Amino acid sequence: MSEDINLVESQSEELFEHHRLVADPGQAPLRVDKFIINKVAHLSRNKLQTAAKAGYVRVNGHPVKSNHKVKPADVVTVELPQPVFEFELLPERMDLDIIYEDDDLLVLNKPMNLVVHPGHGNYSGTLVNGILHHFQNMPSLPNQPEPRPGLVHRLDKDTTGLMVLGKSERALTDLSEQFFERRVNRRYWALVWGDVVNDGTVTGHIGRSLRDRRIQQVFKDEREGKHAVTHYRVLKRLGPVTLVECKLETGRTHQIRVHMQYIGHPLFGDPVYGGNVAVKGAQGGKYNAFLRNMFEALPRQALHAKTLGFVHPGTGEQQDFESDLPEDMSNAIAKWTKYIEASGL
Repeated sequence: MSEDINLVESQSEELFEHHRLVADPGQAPLRVDKFIINKVAHLSRNKLQTAAKAGYVRVNGHPVKSNHKVKPADVVTVELPQPVFEFELLPERMDLDIIYEDDDLLVLNKPMNLVVHPGHGNYSGTLVNGILHHFQNMPSLPNQPEPRPGLVHRLDKDTTGLMVLGKSERALTDLSEQFFERRVNRRYWALVWGDVVNDGTVTGHIGRSLRDRRIQQVFKDEREGKHAVTHYRVLKRLGPVTLVECKLETGRTHQIRVHMQYIGHPLFGDPVYGGNVAVKGAQGGKYNAFLRNMFEALPRQALHAKTLGFVHPGTGEQQDFESDLPEDMSNAIAKWTKYIEASGL
């Protein structure tokens, strides 16, 4: 009987590594709880504090308190006494808008309302599931905590446009290095609120919001979040809104959406960052009715990954691709143009 009790006790003390994070070489000293929260979605502060008090938050293998400062190259792990939820990636038939394909890579045009990778609350029906059906044995980068077949970058669920995927380990590694070293040319078209007076650049660290962990924010304290740079230029002024082109120098989560909101120009229709209400324009019955129709016709952030350029990992030649605006965005621009002309603005 005692042997059975000891066996149960030893099993109950088993820990499972839920998260393993390695601090960047340039990481400024930062509390370990803030460091983890900035990088891990869907992890509450209370749950993290409880784990730390129980000794389940470790730095370089040693339990630490929540106020322990993380330094460059530190390995931070969060261990909990229950196994990580695992799911199997399954191939699913999906119509993919493939722009280009060869033995090394694939370039496609992602539609709206499509999650790129399975995750919390989305374990099927993602782009990765469709890619697995299109191909067999897609590679993943080594030492990744989760399988990401072919992926070297992502787009938000309701952001449309160009993506590149690696079909071989060599191509996947090479493309990932190009993204990491900021050698990939990515340009987005966005319809934003307000009259953007001049072309410009937004520089501001981006990390998970301290008030709502589901969204991102810009931090003035550079010890928080990650360095992010977005360049933008005006394409067309349409009174209360402006069509702009945004060039990414870095690739942070929601970067364009957060940066444009930060400078007072949230993306039109963006339900997360305040773009799905009237931000600019003279209030009135006709204008309000026009906006209601526009929001119904474009029920997402008006953001499209229009151009994508990189060096082909097999040939070494520069590859540049461009995609047309999706119908909802092109129609929105046409309607704004007609409205402005009719209003004499």
